[in-house]
Amino acid sequence: MAKPFSAVASALCLVLLAACTTKHYRKSADKEVASIIAAKTPRVPNMETNFTIEVTNKLSFTNFPIYNKAEEAFGVESDLEKGARIVSLDQALEIAVKFSRNYQNEKESLYLDALTLTLERHRYTPIFSASAKVADAYTKSELDNGIAKITGEGHALAVGSLASMDMLLLSGGRIATDFTYDFLRYFTGNSRAVTSSRLAGTLTQPLLRGAGYKIAIENLTQAEREMLYSLRDFTQFRKEFSVNVASQYYQVLQNRDSVRNSWRGLENFRENVSRERAFFDEGLRSQASLDQLKQAELQTESKWISAVRTYRKSLDQFKFLLGLGTEEKIVLADSELEGLKIHHPNLSMEEAAKVAMVSRLDLYKQRDQLEDAQRHIKVAANGLLPKVDLIFDANLTTETTRITGLPKIDSTTRNWSAGAAVDLPLDRKLERNTYRTKLIAYERAKRAVASKEDEVKLEIADDWRNLDQAKRNYQISELGVNIAERRVEEQQLRQELGRGTSRDLVDAQNDLIASKDQRTAALVDHTIARLKFYRDMGVLWIKDNGQWDENPTDKLKPRTLKQARAAKKARKPKN
Repeated sequence: MAKPFSAVASALCLVLLAACTTKHYRKSADKEVASIIAAKTPRVPNMETNFTIEVTNKLSFTNFPIYNKAEEAFGVESDLEKGARIVSLDQALEIAVKFSRNYQNEKESLYLDALTLTLERHRYTPIFSASAKVADAYTKSELDNGIAKITGEGHALAVGSLASMDMLLLSGGRIATDFTYDFLRYFTGNSRAVTSSRLAGTLTQPLLRGAGYKIAIENLTQAEREMLYSLRDFTQFRKEFSVNVASQYYQVLQNRDSVRNSWRGLENFRENVSRERAFFDEGLRSQASLDQLKQAELQTESKWISAVRTYRKSLDQFKFLLGLGTEEKIVLADSELEGLKIHHPNLSMEEAAKVAMVSRLDLYKQRDQLEDAQRHIKVAANGLLPKVDLIFDANLTTETTRITGLPKIDSTTRNWSAGAAVDLPLDRKLERNTYRTKLIAYERAKRAVASKEDEVKLEIADDWRNLDQAKRNYQISELGVNIAERRVEEQQLRQELGRGTSRDLVDAQNDLIASKDQRTAALVDHTIARLKFYRDMGVLWIKDNGQWDENPTDKLKPRTLKQARAAKKARKPKN
């Protein structure tokens, strides 16, 4: 009894040793996906060059400068941001690329698309499978190894194995082979062993429906193109993501500036109330005039409290966007807002639209999907043909019996056959409907291309107008600040001379606060509008760390030509 059980244990150990570890499978998947993305990256302009979904770096603010100032604009909480780490825009973009949850999700989606492609490619390679079975038992029933029946009680060891290979051919055919091996050893009565093996193969080759290289690899072709589309979508996401990070970064700074403006306005109102109270005590002002200033002071204080709340909320939301916890103590660099200037691109609306026609990746995707629709018509038309397949079968069977004290008995059987399987097109309702559906899908795809081109032109026109309006708004707000400052000075002087009114001073100071907020907002709006304009033109070049070229239009012509050539190449995906 020891030997049979030892054989079973040995077989199980071999199976366990042959099994690959989960770590091996993970590395294998990562390697194949990386190979696919690296091969297709050069065909997608501005695709991330060192793509990976692994997050290996831990964020540390140790080397970031510390904010040591007390911010009086926070009132009694002036030390609120003391000790916080200062984060510049470039650093914020780099942090977002590495740690943003949304960005990581997009990268993983691209990885999964590539993983799907690996399976589609695998279908056109030899696919092997194997199984084995070991039995050690007393039995009165039929053994399931397919060799023989044991009708008397006896002890036996049965070993069976099966190995097979399946492969799709680029011609539309299919090869299927299998090899079976069975071994049966009897330990009671006349000791004997029976060995049987069988090698069989089948080749199926379509002649009409399903035949031909282009028809046979249609699924693979579409999968390859879908992978290219996914790369383009991810590249477009990177542009939108960087613009979104910059937009929220400047919005936080704008809200902080609004807090400071509101605080300065509140301080001015407090000084005015104090002065007005002195005049009132001397009998030079009425109670109504003093109360009017007090009421304005309270309203300004309420606006300041609201501004502080808005700022802190926007900062927490920005941390969330970067992938940081809200408990992280950071402050955005004031120098980023102070360094903003109006850089208006010297480009007409028509020129921008022409650039977008050769630069927008989503446009090329739409045009490629028109080619897909045209190709699908041919595949659907092939499905209307009769199914005529040539089939070749061959098998070789050998059996050997060894009985103690008797000569070995061998037998070999060879069989082969060739024929054809025909499926006449008597019922093609499904195929007919599929074909007609593909024709309609092609017409829709043509309209989608025209619609997308018009949509891009409308986006460019809207961006150009927004950019122009933001420039004009900034110019107007700059004049507005100058005028408001003069009004405040004049009203304060008139108040000191006892010739002004409280209402005029309140209005002037409120207008000054609003004008400064509008100027900051106009400057931020123009900066974001410019980035969106470049993004929608398709010329906003994003680096791997999320940053972008400051003036992409300076190198617009050579870059556009480069993008046009790359995009043209990308329109013809290779398997």
